Amino acid sequence: MTVIAMTREMGTLGKDVAHGIAVELGLGLVHHELVRKEIAGRMEIEPSDVHRFLEGTPSLWDRWKIDEQRLSRYTREEMLELADRDNVLIRGWGAPYLLKDVPHVIRVRVCAPIAFRVNEMMKRLNIQDPNAARREIERNDAAHTRAMRSFFDADWEHPLNYHMVLNTGSMPVSACIDQIRLLTQNPAFERTPESRQVLTDKLIETRVSDALDEQLAPGLSGRTVDVSVASGHVKLTGTSYGNPDLAAIEKVARTVKGVASVDSEIIHVDPPYMG
Repeated sequence: MTVIAMTREMGTLGKDVAHGIAVELGLGLVHHELVRKEIAGRMEIEPSDVHRFLEGTPSLWDRWKIDEQRLSRYTREEMLELADRDNVLIRGWGAPYLLKDVPHVIRVRVCAPIAFRVNEMMKRLNIQDPNAARREIERNDAAHTRAMRSFFDADWEHPLNYHMVLNTGSMPVSACIDQIRLLTQNPAFERTPESRQVLTDKLIETRVSDALDEQLAPGLSGRTVDVSVASGHVKLTGTSYGNPDLAAIEKVARTVKGVASVDSEIIHVDPPYMG
């Protein structure tokens, strides 16, 4: 059972590394297009809308109709569900950072020097202007940085977020594939009941937050309630204003698949007088 989370960086040949290791190990390869389509369906918008938002080129209409927090939660849930299937390689969408606490998930960054990336993009786009290729790479990197900071408050370039960082500018794709394969054979990345529970708890946490946001009024939503999960036991904390039905919050949480119990420590506070 193997789960690999890999970055998606323009012009690094990362897609070739991902394809090669997926074929060699018989893994399902999850492209960003598939995830984008699934998330767009849940949000009842077009996949192109999600693409523009995440690539940093949304229109004013996109910004108005896309709930960024909802998009973040749906992305989290989709990544966790994919990882829970096993024998999969997930490329992009913040998967390495989102799954960093799951012991059996191997996190890999494939990178390359900017000169290498520019040359690769010139070949891919069939252009002769290195400045144009560089601008496209920088635009893509900037959008990726914004999305990672907004969704996960993470620095996607930091090496400590990965088990392995591979530079395709100094080693061939075949060597990168060999290194990842060797890592998958290490017992440290075997799936255990304990590591599976970590993944399950993260999935329950995300689903409870989604349920609170979708089924309750804004004042009682997952945005004002913090959710933590340990072995299926849910703990709710936070502050609620107005006249909330706190029992309704617990009831919604209990309906989520996998929840063993719910402990609520939500504090009710009367709203200040607004004169």
